[in-house]
Amino acid sequence: MSEISRLKTQITTRFSLGGFQIRSEASTFLAQQLLPLDETERKKWITNVANHVQGQCLSLPVVEKQHIELAIKEANNTGLDDTETIFRVISAFDVPAFVYCEEKKKFLPDTSKKSLLAIPDAKSHYIRERYWLLWQRTCRHESFSQRMAPGAAEMGKKSRLILRKVENILSTSKMNDVVLLGLLTQLTEGRYYLEDPTGSIPIDISTARFSSGLVCEGCFLLAYGKYRDGVLKVDEIGFPFPEPAANSRAFFGSVNSWGGASKTLLKYSRNLGELEKANPEHSIVFLSDCWLDSPVVMEKLNLLLRGYDEFPPVAIVLMGPFAKANENVYALKSLFQKLGEILSECEKLKVQTDLVIVPSIDDPAAANILPRPPIPDTLTAELKKRYPRTILTTNPCRLQYCTQQIVVCRADLVTKLCRNTIHFPKEGLLETHFARTLIDQSTLAPLTPIAFPTHWNYDAALSLYPLPDLIVIGDPCQGFHTTEQDCTVMNVGSFPKSKFAFKVYYPSSKIVEDSQIPDEE
Repeated sequence: MSEISRLKTQITTRFSLGGFQIRSEASTFLAQQLLPLDETERKKWITNVANHVQGQCLSLPVVEKQHIELAIKEANNTGLDDTETIFRVISAFDVPAFVYCEEKKKFLPDTSKKSLLAIPDAKSHYIRERYWLLWQRTCRHESFSQRMAPGAAEMGKKSRLILRKVENILSTSKMNDVVLLGLLTQLTEGRYYLEDPTGSIPIDISTARFSSGLVCEGCFLLAYGKYRDGVLKVDEIGFPFPEPAANSRAFFGSVNSWGGASKTLLKYSRNLGELEKANPEHSIVFLSDCWLDSPVVMEKLNLLLRGYDEFPPVAIVLMGPFAKANENVYALKSLFQKLGEILSECEKLKVQTDLVIVPSIDDPAAANILPRPPIPDTLTAELKKRYPRTILTTNPCRLQYCTQQIVVCRADLVTKLCRNTIHFPKEGLLETHFARTLIDQSTLAPLTPIAFPTHWNYDAALSLYPLPDLIVIGDPCQGFHTTEQDCTVMNVGSFPKSKFAFKVYYPSSKIVEDSQIPDEE
């Protein structure tokens, strides 16, 4: 028996003891890596790699080559616990959901069963939970704890103001200095209302002063004004106050509110924090509108991938749609195969870089509603075969790199917010108003379900509370990035429409780099 065969037998035996079946390709790869070591070191490494594979929480007890590669990579980073993975992709359907408990003043895990086919009550439930999230956050803001009216700091005046509910206002004929948090709705055509769990009230915003942000129907607003004759005459209107992520996380306790295999939040991992700081060159690359049926796009993708083969990033995130023309769904199978052929020639990328495939609503085979499932395996089997580090995920999805928390969503969010806003700000940059809208609303979907359809049972996947470190949007409009409340909001833009521009994020320094494939002269 050859030395490789003997090592493979040891590896297979060790993994079977842990309840895993290891593929022949994976055991051969691991045996080749261990061949130069002595017998004692081999046994240690087999056990170490097996433990790290177990920490990956595989959906099936079948170990592929990419699982071994990731385990070796993690095992090389000494000092990490089994649950402390360097890079992980979290499906939208695996994001933990929480409900706010008024009595305990904290968020508790929502243990109810979820389904795409939601019951009718699920719609009112997720809207109520959004309201209570913003309500508890607003009540803690210093403006209310100090009884300060909106704008009073500038005028040097103080008022004893209270954040009220609709039922309190409707119980009287008139009321001054009303502060109300409610959902902007249009219950009758051409007439706006603010709605909360206790009722709805018509509002007059004809002379109101708007704060920054893109105010749309479906947003929660904070209004200040006078109540007369059944109508709230609004003087000032804007979004609920934002809150730094560190303050928000205090109300979740030690539970993992982000998602992933770890029971505790990896944001606080000292080991991962030190590893993150020690690797300032580590990066994540983001591209959107990766039209694989366009020869020019494939040529530029080829240049990009071969260029990064010299300096492999942690991950390359490709966002759809993956075909400009969606006439033949099955044509995508051969297009992904071509992408796999390009990647298979990138030797360093195959060992060090994960390829994350995020579908758009135009990709097969799911409805125009978020979150949407990954692209089917039948279309990407050849890509995964040629590049085993391919990760098919949902839209949106979450990424965890060391302590960094990243939300990725491929949607025309900027475009839809601009089209549906009832008041477009006259001053300030669009990216600033867009970022404030998402951050203040604490969701990727601050619009009515008609304008932005979402699965009611999986609203937690769209939540931005507590705030992540980075929000990545794939909108075809011009790319940008800005920072609010220590959270970077970035629009990748369209790879083909922007002359092949893309974004690179360096987690250690939180720097976003604008990059572009140069034209060949």
